Amino acid sequence: MTVDARAFGARNASRQQGLPEQVASYVRERILSGQVKPGEFLRMEPICEAVGVSNTPVREGMQLLRSEGFVQMVPRRGFVVASFTRQDIRDLFWVQAHLAGELAARAASRIQPEQLARLDEILVEHRESVTAGDKQRIADLGHEFHRQINLAADSPRLALLLGSVVKHLPNSFYATIEDQVGATVHDHPELVAALRSGNTRAARSLMKKHIGTSADYLIAKLEDQGMWNEEAGTGRS
Repeated sequence: MTVDARAFGARNASRQQGLPEQVASYVRERILSGQVKPGEFLRMEPICEAVGVSNTPVREGMQLLRSEGFVQMVPRRGFVVASFTRQDIRDLFWVQAHLAGELAARAASRIQPEQLARLDEILVEHRESVTAGDKQRIADLGHEFHRQINLAADSPRLALLLGSVVKHLPNSFYATIEDQVGATVHDHPELVAALRSGNTRAARSLMKKHIGTSADYLIAKLEDQGMWNEEAGTGRS
């Protein structure tokens, strides 16, 4: 999944401006990994210590999470973890799939030979990394693959919109998804073929399917981690 817009922002922001996002990223991962549960209050001191920042960036980071729906503010008590459902995961990937699909379609009509050559290089490097069993490299190449397509689309505002959705899930989750070698080995070459032929319809469809199917995998992973154990038998989703 692409995080190009976030990377762009990071390069152009000062370290101080980035501290709240570091806090938000840390807390997001704790929420989505099941380390903190819905209804649990988040204490400031442990977060300050874990991220290595003062109270101010932590409060600002919590406000970011509040705007994203991950936490709620309880007057005179602090921030509490909001509920996060399977449907929330599906909704995030639905939005990503449609935005990324449109970017892929635009890339198919605009991509340059040197950009196609770079995608071909990534495919070769990816196969080598699969053979070597280098999971981190596989994940990094997955990120770079999608970044190159978004750059080829030459639609920076649309890429920024995608980035604002992508950041709702931690980088480690996207790395895990990209490490699902089976889907990537087949999907990425098909996407490159569609881009090379200028087939906007196929590029859009392939990208939407590639991203959309990741939702079920992530939901299953979160279930294995006990994300919704308390819902057993309730029928909630």
